[in-house]
Amino acid sequence: MNILYSAIVRLAATPTPQPNFDENSVTPGWFGFLAIFLVACAVILLCIDLVRRVRRVRYRGEIREQLEAERDAADHVD
Repeated sequence: MNILYSAIVRLAATPTPQPNFDENSVTPGWFGFLAIFLVACAVILLCIDLVRRVRRVRYRGEIREQLEAERDAADHVD
């Protein structure tokens, strides 16, 4: 365990040679754009589905409450 720790420390302490490029001009390119675009589309579709499901559950609850109120009203009339 001690050997592994010393090897990790030695590797972390040694500097790696820097490539010759401008760090400010590095971009993810088309692949990065496509990946983020697909993730954004998936999130939008999931949000639309979530809103639809929540709306459906809320409407079912409202109808259930209306039916219970009508049933209670009919029971009190008799």
